[in-house]
Amino acid sequence: MLVLTRKVGERIYIGDQIVVTVVRIQGDKVRLGIDAPEQVVIRREEVYQRLRAAIQGTAESQNPPEAKSD
Repeated sequence: MLVLTRKVGERIYIGDQIVVTVVRIQGDKVRLGIDAPEQVVIRREEVYQRLRAAIQGTAESQNPPEAKSD
């Protein structure tokens, strides 16, 4: 993992099309601005985890575990 230190107003470039800007730092929170093409999906971790769990739950309900035979 790359770890960087930035101040308010400073930017990080990811490739040629994604720019992350530190908008505000307040206490233990950092507000980021992200400029990226529309096709790039950006989600907070908690939203990503919820969606992933929902997708896995759907897949499991569609594919019930096979019965074991002795």
